[in-house]
This record gives sequence, structure tokens and C-alpha cells, in this order.
Amino acid sequence: MKEKMRLGIIGGGLMGREAASAFGRWFVLENFPVQAELVAVCDLQDKLLEWFRGVPTVKLLTKNHQELLRSLEVDVVYVAVPHNLHEKIYLDVLRAGKDLLAVKPFGIDLKAACVIADAVKASGRFVRCSSEFPFLPGAQRVMQAVRAGKLGRLMEIRSGFWHSSDMDPAKPVNWKRQNVTNGEIGVMGDLGMHVAHVPFRLGWKPLRVYAQLQKIYTQRPDGKGGFAPCDTWDNAMLHTEVSVNGEEVPMRLEMKRLAPGEMNTWFLEALGTEGGVRFSTKDPKTLWVFERGNGKEQIWQRIELGHQMPFPTITGGIFEVGFPDCFLQMWAAYAAERAGALGERFGCATPEEAVLSHKLFAAALESHASKRVVTLK
Repeated sequence: MKEKMRLGIIGGGLMGREAASAFGRWFVLENFPVQAELVAVCDLQDKLLEWFRGVPTVKLLTKNHQELLRSLEVDVVYVAVPHNLHEKIYLDVLRAGKDLLAVKPFGIDLKAACVIADAVKASGRFVRCSSEFPFLPGAQRVMQAVRAGKLGRLMEIRSGFWHSSDMDPAKPVNWKRQNVTNGEIGVMGDLGMHVAHVPFRLGWKPLRVYAQLQKIYTQRPDGKGGFAPCDTWDNAMLHTEVSVNGEEVPMRLEMKRLAPGEMNTWFLEALGTEGGVRFSTKDPKTLWVFERGNGKEQIWQRIELGHQMPFPTITGGIFEVGFPDCFLQMWAAYAAERAGALGERFGCATPEEAVLSHKLFAAALESHASKRVVTLK
């Protein structure tokens, strides 16, 4: 008999509906030890609640998240709400005795992240933070190459996430463009956990940071005929050093809402004396591998990737992967780890990694303000 994981969603917007899609396709996971079932949804908008009426397993639709948390039918809660609501709702989930998959950045700032992490420890509940892209085959292959020691002495690490969604100055303002709801960390809160997850898991934890932050559009249409201020950071370049085998290695982390020509590009690269490896979602079927060769010829090889996911599905290995696939894999990793069945596979971001990301972002704010290198505390 498979263990059943009954889920509730607080926040039925873009990511809440993506989660519902993942649970609806759960049966494609082969020989998976956990059965997932979406049973409850909370959102303030009637339109979004109406969308979830099309999910046959959903028994409760409510505008009150406390009503969802009181439900004995709910074991795990996925919370996908603006950053300023994270601390209150995450703590409410823990007080209700539920497990949690939290969205990044795990609180609006470092103080909130620490409060949440302390509450997680005190509660004993199973909590992880969302980060989908490391579950793609190319990302997994990058990590395998690094862990196998195939790169020799590391020389450089680069990780990033680029959007071009804000290139249009006529795009209306939303909650992610204002400090009061998004947080002063701006784009780092929006995209940073995606960029930092794999480096942190590989043990690449920044020792110090020099940050270059940009506010490019300081106002946007407010949807009412006027303009509203945009006071969050649009782009962030974090120049850091990490310790690898006792040596310091430069690592650059890039988060951009204004990256010309990029739709939703996540990438990871590591270069060493004996080899290199790089992957980008811009070319999701391709893994680039560098070999030093005999010293005279240096070769970058293109390897074609298929649907080789951490958790096997019914999809043939020759087919391409997409965002719904890695989102499903993230949830499979959460369910497997919660059930004690993750094994050696890659897992979701931990509360400790989320707090570390906030320490990095706080140091980046200090670095940019002072125009100097800041050591992480």
C-alpha cells in the first residue's frame, strides 16, 4: 500500500495551478512510493477558486487559509503567496501541525527567514523550499560531473537566471516590483534561490560578496491611468568567492529581470583544469562538456540529452523535458524525502539553505550600498 500525501494549496495563482497540474499527472511516476492527492485550495479570488473546481479530488475551496489549515484531510500545504505574507502564513501552517513546501525566498528578509527556520526546528515538521530547475537532466549531469571530480582544480563557477519580462516599460506594476510586498532584496528574492540552490548543495558557500545591483525602471503604469513607484532591484550580479578543497574559487551569481532576449533562462557552469561542464535551459537538450585532451587540443563536446529524470516516468528517454516535468520532479523529491525514500537523489532546498541565501542577499545589499566587498557572517 502506497503512502498517501493529501495536499492543500494556499495561493491559487500561477504556481498554485502548476502544482495542481503536477498532482494531476502524478500517475506518470513509475514505481513511486507515495500517492499525492490535492484536496483543498485557498485563494481570495473567486475566479481562481472557480478554476480549481475542475480538479475532481478537491473537496474544500475557501478564502480563509485558517479553514484550510483546520481540515483533517490536509497533510501537506504548498504556500504560493507574495513575500510579505510568507512569515505569517508559514508559521500558521506549522502551528496547525502541517508539513510545508514553501516558495522562495522563505520570507521577505533575513529576519523573517530566521524566524521561520527557528519555528521549523521547534515544530519538527518536514519543510522544504521550492526550486525546480536543478531536477532537469542537464543540471543533474553538471552535478554528477562535479561530484565525480572530473573537472580537476576548479577555476570558475557561474550560475544564473535571466528574464526579459520587464524589458517593456509599459508593463503594469505588480507586487514583485515594490519593497513593501517583494522585499528590499528585489530580484534576488524572486530568482536567487534558483541560482543558489545547486551551488549551496555542492558545498559552494560564499565567503564574501561584491554586489552590483540595478534599478532600471523606477516607475510603471498602475493600471488606473497613472504611475506607481518600482523600488526593488531589477538586476543583480553577485561576485563571490567559495572555498573548494582549501582553495578560493570565484563564483558569479546572476539574477536579471531585464536580460534582453531571454524568456526564462536558467544556467550553470563549472570550469576546471581538467574539464568543464555547462547547461542552460535555453538549449534544454544539450549538455556541454569540456576535455583538456592531450594538452595540444582542447575540446568542447555537445551531448544530446533526453528525458532522464531523477524519478523515472512513463515518458520515453528520447523525448524533451520542459518546466512541467521539472516541477513534477521537485514535488516527487519532496514526497520521497518526506517518506524517507529519497536515497542519493537530489532534494529540495532546505530551510538552512534558504536562510543562507538570505544571508548572501543581505550582504549583497550592504556591499552595494558601501561599494565594497562584504564578508558573510
